[in-house]
Amino acid sequence: MLKAVIFDDEYIVTQGLQMMVDWSRYGIELVGTADDGISALQMVRELAPDIVMTDIRMPGLTGLQLIEEIAKEKPNTACIVFSGFNEFEYIRKALKLGVIDYLDKPITLEKIDEAIVRTIERIGHQQEHTQLKTQVSANKEALLEKATLDLLLLGTEAIPGWRAAFGKAEAERVTGVTVFASTGRLNLLDEHPSYRIVSFSYGKEWIMAVFHYTLHAEELWEQLTIMSPQMQETVGSGQTYTDLAEAGASLKEAVRALRYAVFLEEKGWTRFEPAEESLPKGLSEREEEIVFCMRTGNKDGLLRQLDDYKRWMEAERLSPELVEQEVMKLAYIGYQVAMEAGGEARTLVPHWELGGMSSRDEMFEWLREQMEQLHNFMREDKHASKHNAVEKALAFIEKHYLESFTLQEVAEHVGMNATYLSLLFKEKVGTSYIKYVTKLRMEQAKIMLLRGMLVNDVSKKVGYYNYRHFTELFKKYTGVTPGQFREGHGISKSHEPVQEVGDHE
Repeated sequence: MLKAVIFDDEYIVTQGLQMMVDWSRYGIELVGTADDGISALQMVRELAPDIVMTDIRMPGLTGLQLIEEIAKEKPNTACIVFSGFNEFEYIRKALKLGVIDYLDKPITLEKIDEAIVRTIERIGHQQEHTQLKTQVSANKEALLEKATLDLLLLGTEAIPGWRAAFGKAEAERVTGVTVFASTGRLNLLDEHPSYRIVSFSYGKEWIMAVFHYTLHAEELWEQLTIMSPQMQETVGSGQTYTDLAEAGASLKEAVRALRYAVFLEEKGWTRFEPAEESLPKGLSEREEEIVFCMRTGNKDGLLRQLDDYKRWMEAERLSPELVEQEVMKLAYIGYQVAMEAGGEARTLVPHWELGGMSSRDEMFEWLREQMEQLHNFMREDKHASKHNAVEKALAFIEKHYLESFTLQEVAEHVGMNATYLSLLFKEKVGTSYIKYVTKLRMEQAKIMLLRGMLVNDVSKKVGYYNYRHFTELFKKYTGVTPGQFREGHGISKSHEPVQEVGDHE
């Protein structure tokens, strides 16, 4: 049912219309009346009526001033004005403001009836138009999401369809694309003139493709750095590619970064680091699963994936030559994963043995044996000499944790692949590399704050050159901002030059 209000400083008008018109016959509920412009505007704001009937002349605010405010705040409201004799100039101004009808006084039931019928028809047309626009917009958005998914999965052949859905003029402005993957729906970025976001669900993940209009996207990375400590979801991002045909690579990298972050029980944003990868590019999903199981020490998962790999190869009915080639490739990948540990395998993969095998089953049995041996080697090595690598990493962190450094730099120092080191670190230390370094820095920051150092100086001293990022991390770690922590211990912050994020004392 539509809602209507009547505003007039003549009591006979408001009461007469209220009592004499059968509003329900029109599907209208009369929800209020007022006799001055100020009360009328307040009523509009509180009740949000669909129809406003108002006199042009009223105390407080005139009808024209009221309509002007309504047009600003609630532009879809249908306004009807009552006018007296010789008020044509007021009527002309009212029409310019968008009123849909006007009634000369004295007001009769016949005039009211005609005006209400015209207004209801007008509202109906507006609603249909709004619904149509909403449907068109939703359809466009759905088409864009589908076209973007096609771009990520199909590459070059999907570019024309994506351009059409994105808008050809807008597509010409795109200079690069970065893909994010999350465990839940992503609402982590604000809209910005330097990029456009397309988000959608894909399998178990929520995908967000960021199309850049300018590179490098400092605003994007700064937003993510600041928001990461507050995120309740785990988010992985791929590299930025300037060629749209390579957008799918960013998707794979984002999903890979997400998967390892989930395994490490990390919340917030994890960025894919290309230097971590020494394996061949373009691995299939089956090969990726096998790599993941080897890195995470999941032997049962590894054997299941190998069985799935065998069934897939059998279904493809490959020739013996191609089977040998694929088996050899997978064995080589397993060897490379084992080498990520930073040592050297006891023996190379005996690939020459494959040449003397005539059956597919023999080749798969050989593959299974090699992968089990490599997996066992990694497990034995992990429980022996590779713990020295973690000890070496801990010593490096202890010495340099007040500086700005990356996991990749730590991995290079100990001579180990960064992905493997992060997994080994979690197993040996009981917490992830990021959490360990953050704890060291936050504890040192607390000491510095209690010594009276300025928050901005403390931020830099403990390796964070983004002041807001440090403040958010400190608040997440301690439950209070740096300023609140210091004041809670009786240390004055009167000389602090910068207002802290979240500090409202």
